[in-house]
Amino acid sequence: MTLANTILGLHHVSLLVADTAQSLRFYVDVLGLAPIERPDLGFPGAWLALGAQQLHLMELPNPDLIVGRVEHAGRDRHFAVQVAALEPFELRLQTAGVAFTRSRSGRASIFCRDPDGNGVELMEVAL
Repeated sequence: MTLANTILGLHHVSLLVADTAQSLRFYVDVLGLAPIERPDLGFPGAWLALGAQQLHLMELPNPDLIVGRVEHAGRDRHFAVQVAALEPFELRLQTAGVAFTRSRSGRASIFCRDPDGNGVELMEVAL
């Protein structure tokens, strides 16, 4: 058995955020993720359900530059989530004033950034 065969899947993605409440407005109010229970880790943050996986928001100092990132988040660090349809997300992002770009690969995806500049890809999959 190779080591790769012992990896079962992705459990969570962690992101550094400057303001947990502001990030929750984006991830909960705009993208529709649901908060889940989080232990007291000694610093602010939140955990969100992301399908069978989780998104962990950690309000800690960010060593990465936020300014000067490329406009198209697909050409930067990002995480991708699968969605049943892009149109509802496009409308929610537009209503919230969140800029997004379409995938340059031709697939049905859009890219945006959260309030801290983290790249998010919404990828439409056929059901």
